[in-house]
Amino acid sequence: MSTGAWIAVVAVVLAAGFGLWRAATDGRFRGTHVVRRPGADDGHEQADPTPAPAADLVAAVGATLGERATLLQFSSAFCAPCRATRRVLDEVTGLVDGVAHVEVDAEHHLEATRAFGILRTPTTLVLDAGGAEVTRATGAPTRDQVLTALAQV
Repeated sequence: MSTGAWIAVVAVVLAAGFGLWRAATDGRFRGTHVVRRPGADDGHEQADPTPAPAADLVAAVGATLGERATLLQFSSAFCAPCRATRRVLDEVTGLVDGVAHVEVDAEHHLEATRAFGILRTPTTLVLDAGGAEVTRATGAPTRDQVLTALAQV
């Protein structure tokens, strides 16, 4: 087999492996994010143990926190998975009492996007009644994944 054929085989295997990994992890809820805020004295960023002001962000976009939980979705304008996520989260809010869905345009709220450590859209944060982050998912979660994440609240 020629060198070019080996390179093609390796490229296909790597692409397939990445695709399988991405499909397995996309939309899965896991952990929370350590909020980064500028340091008070030296201007360097430092970890802040208090949750990011999610309630302030929710209020800034003209919404309110849910009585039980809030699904905070970071989206962008031309993101097809964001539209699918919006439909799933709207369906879940119709099924579960006391849950609100708030969508934030990541491009128009860059400071909050950075503070929450959002690296790609869609990213969905599950907030408790007080606005503290419980868990998060990057990518488009399924309805069952969202319902399971809400069970943690």
